Amino acid sequence: MTQDGRGRIVSRQESLHDQGIGELEPGTGQREQLRVRLADIAWTCLCVVLAVWAVLESVGSLNGSARWAYAGVAWVLLGAACVVRVSAVRRRARV
Repeated sequence: MTQDGRGRIVSRQESLHDQGIGELEPGTGQREQLRVRLADIAWTCLCVVLAVWAVLESVGSLNGSARWAYAGVAWVLLGAACVVRVSAVRRRARV
């Protein structure tokens, strides 16, 4: 229990609702923002993992290992993931 700005004692849920947090019901703006945020996090994680893989495979292929094909695949996948991520951000900015 907390007090609001008018001195009333309200529950924590009522307090959060009064601040405009809102519900995560389908079709609400907050639900859409959550979906977009989770997609951003997922794409960022994918790009980071692909970048680490590409760098490690490139270093491995420079050390004389025959892993140059894996390095090439890693760089191609990283490039594709980055292009898709940037285009998704641009598409969202236009809407």
